[in-house]
Amino acid sequence: MQPPPDEARRDMAGDTQWSRPECQAWTGTLLLGTCLLYCARSSMPICTVSMSQDFGWNKKEAGIVLSSFFWGYCLTQVVGGHLGDRIGGEKVILLSASAWGSITAVTPLLAHLSSAHLAFMTFSRILMGLLQGVYFPALTSLLSQKVRESERAFTYSIVGAGSQFGTLLTGAVGSLLLEWYGWQSIFYFSGGLTLLWVWYVYRYLLSEKDLILALGVLAQSRPVSRHNRVPWRRLFRKPAVWAAVVSQLSAACSFFILLSWLPTFFEETFPDAKNPTSEPEEAGAEAGMWTEGSPAGWIFNVVPWLVAIPASLFSGFLSDHLINQGYRAITVRKLMQGMGLGLSSVFALCLGHTSSFCESVVFASASIGLQTFNHSGISVNIQDLAPSCAGFLFGVANTAGALAGVVGVCLGGYLMETTGSWTCLFNLVAIISNLGLCTFLVFGQAQRVDLSSTHEDL
Repeated sequence: MQPPPDEARRDMAGDTQWSRPECQAWTGTLLLGTCLLYCARSSMPICTVSMSQDFGWNKKEAGIVLSSFFWGYCLTQVVGGHLGDRIGGEKVILLSASAWGSITAVTPLLAHLSSAHLAFMTFSRILMGLLQGVYFPALTSLLSQKVRESERAFTYSIVGAGSQFGTLLTGAVGSLLLEWYGWQSIFYFSGGLTLLWVWYVYRYLLSEKDLILALGVLAQSRPVSRHNRVPWRRLFRKPAVWAAVVSQLSAACSFFILLSWLPTFFEETFPDAKNPTSEPEEAGAEAGMWTEGSPAGWIFNVVPWLVAIPASLFSGFLSDHLINQGYRAITVRKLMQGMGLGLSSVFALCLGHTSSFCESVVFASASIGLQTFNHSGISVNIQDLAPSCAGFLFGVANTAGALAGVVGVCLGGYLMETTGSWTCLFNLVAIISNLGLCTFLVFGQAQRVDLSSTHEDL
């Protein structure tokens, strides 16, 4: 007698889940992979000022290069999740990482391949976006299949912390490499480490058995997909779904603008803080705090991301604690978004109205740190609304955010080139953030919308 389909699927899932030693090994490896993903992604923003000087780019041209990453990034979100479901997320991650690592490592060669520097750099960033766009959807697919449900949230939080560690690593090591060896060394560093990581995963964590298992999961997942088909037309008629998409769009766009332009802001606004003179009054009182030759670039490329790591962990702890204390889920989600979009935009505005290096570092750190509260707000709210299709829905929302990132980063460069003021950039961040916050406060919900009326809401 054949077991019921649901029971068979549970048995199959149990057979394919990682053992505890395997889970520990993969969690550490994927944490490093996420870290290297952001190392490669943030290499260009760190190098933009130096590359602009070498190639004669103005801010509009630099904005085109910086924003072109998102042109590719927005196209492969859903594809990455679909491929991860069919052949295994680890295969998708490995193949994409080998490609983006290679592109990062050869970027200095591409830059000097011909006189068309802008075209080659724009093309390489588009290709980088295409390849990196599959990572997080494939990661979501992989962990949902391989990690026990009781350990999934903690595993997600560990692996996701790699984004802050990667940006921090590039800001710390990259600033020193930029100072000592030039911008080319940053691309060699991040690309080389990624290729070394790919070799390790292929050599020690994947085998022929993994390939056969992935094909088996692919064959067995087809009837499951048909059985769990989601009524998309009904889902996207819900205002709460659109509120989640708009809020995620705003959060992603605001973050991408700051990620892309903050290094240039500090380089241009506080050049004396980077190379302090022997007389503090010539560089400003705050610049006099640094000793001669100290790389202040290291400070403003590191401190915001150093703050973001504990802020992210604290937001997750606070969110779970409030819900366990009896607060409604939607109340907690809106509180987190109020911090992640509302309060963070206040500190972004402050960046445009200070001439102090120390105050700017504090404001930038507060804004970036508070933006991590979005992970405990809208990112979890998408799972509240549609746990049966949260990965695909997140892909849709993140695609919208990437598209907004293209426009936002490029528009920021245009506004600064036109007005000659950084204030307009931070005003743009505040407008986008508060638009998403207001939409979520008015229409946001935490009840399931992917079930028929016969099912109980969360």
